[in-house]
Amino acid sequence: MPPPSDIVKVAIEWPGANAQLMEIDQKKPLSSIIREVCDGWSLSGSEQFALRYADGPQLYITEQSRSEIKNGTILRLAISPARAARQLLDRIQSHGIDTRLEALKELAKLSADPTFATEFISMEGIGTLARLVESGTHFGEMLAFTLTAFLELMDHGIVSWDLISLSFIKQIAGYVNQPMVDVSILQRSLAILESMVLNSHSLYHRVAQEITVGQLIGHLSNQEIQTYAIALINALFLKAPEDRRQEEHTNPLDQRLTEMASTLAQKHLRSIILNHVIRGNRPIKAEMAHQLYVLQVLTFNLLEERMMTKMDPSDQAQRDIIFELRRIAFDGENDPSGTEKRKAMYTKDYKMLGFTNHVNPAMDFTQTPPGMLALDNMLYLAKLHQDTYIRIVLENSSREDKHECPFGRCAIELTRMLCEILQVGELPNEGCNDYHPMFFTHDRAWEEFFCVCIQLLNKTWKEMRATAEDFNKVMQVVREQITRTLAMKPSSLDQLKGKLRGLSYSEILRLRQSERMSQDDFQSPPIIELRERIQPEILELIKQQRLNRLCEGSCFRKLGNRRRQEKFWFCRLSLNHKVLHYGDLDESPQGEVPFELLTDKIPVSDIKSVVTGKDCPHMKEKSALKQNKEVLEQAFSILYDPDENLNFVAPNKYEYCIWTDGLCALLGREMGSDLTRSDLDTLISMEMKLRLLDLENITIPEAPPPVPKEPSTYNFTYNYG
Repeated sequence: MPPPSDIVKVAIEWPGANAQLMEIDQKKPLSSIIREVCDGWSLSGSEQFALRYADGPQLYITEQSRSEIKNGTILRLAISPARAARQLLDRIQSHGIDTRLEALKELAKLSADPTFATEFISMEGIGTLARLVESGTHFGEMLAFTLTAFLELMDHGIVSWDLISLSFIKQIAGYVNQPMVDVSILQRSLAILESMVLNSHSLYHRVAQEITVGQLIGHLSNQEIQTYAIALINALFLKAPEDRRQEEHTNPLDQRLTEMASTLAQKHLRSIILNHVIRGNRPIKAEMAHQLYVLQVLTFNLLEERMMTKMDPSDQAQRDIIFELRRIAFDGENDPSGTEKRKAMYTKDYKMLGFTNHVNPAMDFTQTPPGMLALDNMLYLAKLHQDTYIRIVLENSSREDKHECPFGRCAIELTRMLCEILQVGELPNEGCNDYHPMFFTHDRAWEEFFCVCIQLLNKTWKEMRATAEDFNKVMQVVREQITRTLAMKPSSLDQLKGKLRGLSYSEILRLRQSERMSQDDFQSPPIIELRERIQPEILELIKQQRLNRLCEGSCFRKLGNRRRQEKFWFCRLSLNHKVLHYGDLDESPQGEVPFELLTDKIPVSDIKSVVTGKDCPHMKEKSALKQNKEVLEQAFSILYDPDENLNFVAPNKYEYCIWTDGLCALLGREMGSDLTRSDLDTLISMEMKLRLLDLENITIPEAPPPVPKEPSTYNFTYNYG
């Protein structure tokens, strides 16, 4: 009979004694169980003891956590959390250095336990540790253990970070700013500063005044601490007030970390992260990947203000940007002098630029997102990639076949799409590691990304031969091209371009079809129904192909009982499918053998059945039983009246399947070879893809007519095995 669910069997250890094997009743108070354990070793004062796990983090067991004890768990009897906290607090304040070091080492380990932490903090333990740090008398290993214990205790959230003194912050910041500090101390100091920033608004300002960008850049080349340095950069960036993020300063390396926006745009910081972190000689671990993702998100979030800013049509400075786009594209220096003529020309030019509102294109930028960010992207393309910009605009403005790609409308919608894909304006997700190395390879990565994608959009538009009515469909394809490419994690913008070139519209269609025809899709009711409708047509196609192959005929090897020169014979079906002709040959033929050379024949009406393998008469003979497995698997016989048979051994598995299936089709029986099943699946898949493709393609007037779907149009070649 199994033990009750409230009973768990455990082993309990005590230093210097044999372990006790006990059955713990989870209904009994924990204090009673501890008393029984102490009695087993004749220990008095059971209230001074507690149970801990012997393995792993070795956490204390409480009434709240005892339900997690499983059968076979090894526990350890230890002094109670309160007693341990008091002893350690006394020892870390002792004058003996060795005693203090051992106490701090044990404290650093125990501080991760919430039960112990509660007791230690209640005894003003955090204040004691803070004073030890502020004194500046601890160094090396002793200081590292002190900082570890402090951080672990604070992470429990029992006390507020706002209680931390300014002198403590200055001391921790001093460790970060010192050129020669032990790695373990630097790691813990950076982690403490990060926690201060994330958990206290007031401490953010204090920390930001103590740390500069240049000081943190020096730590990014050290692989042991670069994760902590980037985490602190992210924390300060995340908590920076909006007005402070946008400030500009003369020397970015001397900036305080309250001005992160202008800092992160600086080439030096970006190149350090790229060369020493992303392209470093060590693989990027999960925590570093997360921090790079956070940095990427926070950097793109700087675009949110422009993304959510509507254009003011009455603002002349903003309207001048649109004028500049027109001037670059059409060389606006030759404007007519008259107001009405100039207005008419502007309207025509704005239409050629692809704006929706030809009279006042400023109205195109009043929707948010993407707001003014779209105009920023367009101006960047026009100024920094002028040839590309002019080419895109002019090649579309000169077209008169309704296939022109409206640059302005496309650029605005593309900007909105990119904001959605890269989640501009959203906070980073915990546990997400989805950073893109290429965004760290250029100082204006966002703008360059847009420039690559607008060229992709123009190219895809032409490949689809789209019109204005197809705008949304083109944008869907472009979104898929971009998201699929981003999933490949290109390491540079050049690699991005190369991968996008490989994802043409036709390739996207192929991938869609391939995925649609996956196993899961085949199980959906519409696909099953379509398959059942197609199958009879495909089976008839396969049947006709098999019969056509029988009409062409095949050469077979004659089997003999003695070793002699090899002989051949040939067999083929008459074109009216009524007679099988066969006859001996002196050698293997090269091509088709005329019916006149085949002297023997069997009327199809006389055939009773077709048998294979061991059921064949020539495989039942004593000598034939010694034939190898391959011969047996490729043997078949035709049984016909009166009690006669024609025996075959096919030259290969393919011919075997062709002939056995063809003979079955000739006799009106089911074709059941592996080849037929394979052909059936392949051809059904092909036909389904073609039909689904017909539903998806844009109507292209200039395109050639689609290939007819009649069975006779299929021409397929087998490559069996």
